[in-house]
Amino acid sequence: MEGPIRAREALALTLFSLLFFLSRSSALHDLLISNAERRIDLSSHIVKVYLTLKVENAGSSPASEVVLAFPPSQVDHLATVEALATKGKRKKTTFVRLEVKPTELPDAPNDTKYFTIYLANPLNSAESITLEVLYMLTHSLEPFPAEIGQSESQLVYYRDSALVLSPYHIKQQTTFIKTPSTKVDSFTRVEPTNRAGTEIKYGPYEDHTPYSFSAILVHFENNSPFAVVEELVREVEISHWGNLQVTEQYKLVHAGARHKGVFSRYLLARLPPRVHSVYYRDEIGNISSSHLRTDSRKSELEIEPRYPLFGGWKATFVIGYGLPLQDFLFESSEDRRYVNFTFGCPLMETVVDKLTIKVVLPEGSKDPSAVVPFPVDQHLETKYSYLDVVGRTVVVLEKKNVVPGHNSHFQAVLFCPN
Repeated sequence: MEGPIRAREALALTLFSLLFFLSRSSALHDLLISNAERRIDLSSHIVKVYLTLKVENAGSSPASEVVLAFPPSQVDHLATVEALATKGKRKKTTFVRLEVKPTELPDAPNDTKYFTIYLANPLNSAESITLEVLYMLTHSLEPFPAEIGQSESQLVYYRDSALVLSPYHIKQQTTFIKTPSTKVDSFTRVEPTNRAGTEIKYGPYEDHTPYSFSAILVHFENNSPFAVVEELVREVEISHWGNLQVTEQYKLVHAGARHKGVFSRYLLARLPPRVHSVYYRDEIGNISSSHLRTDSRKSELEIEPRYPLFGGWKATFVIGYGLPLQDFLFESSEDRRYVNFTFGCPLMETVVDKLTIKVVLPEGSKDPSAVVPFPVDQHLETKYSYLDVVGRTVVVLEKKNVVPGHNSHFQAVLFCPN
């Protein structure tokens, strides 16, 4: 009997999956985009894309999701995808944050990848909704030439499409590309194309079928520092004695064009207020080229690597500091204590390829967990220090492709015995 039962279960699961994909495919055909406006900001080494979509339901059934499409060349560089639904008009406009998750669709052309926006309320037949989408791309600007002298400007390539890649028919669309300066060496024309000052305008284009694509290449000046932290490990240790000790281990690389001459830049780290006992050192020892500024709202640590950072060169260093625990430790209505701390990287305008945050809890903490406003990998481990008997539980959070947009608070929830 066990064999036939398993066969029926497998058949039921297959039929369910088929019906699910068919219903989603039908929903794709029911929706259309009456207008799409995309603004691509290339002013730093982190590409920011603002996409406004007016979505209409041309079918007869309500729709509860809208699908975004990305070419495979961009998916690995996606740092974040966020979506808001707009309500009202002009001064009375309000925004509702929507859930966005990666998804898969059958028979994706050219290995297209997808993210699904889940609407707060179903979009009924003949209704429309305006969505504001923000996504950020890392490692998407290619220095060319790859090697320059100290007095030369850095030129980079940016590749994309003049048309918004979408699984829906788009009635009208326009793309604006903003460059850091008016120095644009060359750019692909897909008429109508216009350039004024630091802005290149593609479109408006009308009536393009799903998955339309028109490759463009923009070659322009971008002298912003391409600071990339290949790996950052932040350890936040909670003490029984009212202190929060933070240790940050950096592996930094200058990912811009390789320099023939000397190149050096100051780095600015934004730290919490009331910071104390700050140190900055590398493998050799303490580095004196740092300056700390503090006020009631923030602390800023200006540092300079021990050696000039040439394009393609790397630097490893450690920043450490203490904080008053009372500023970060709170108690919930369920009598559980939690630490409220900032996720992300303190260095300004920096991409982190791999970030690990370790929250070291006092010995005896029970059932810890973490609440983070975006997907991360998390697990527990144990750390032993002086006089520990059973060891300290460590909540470990890991995320790749971290940008300044991830610098939001997270909560490490714990229970500490009295």
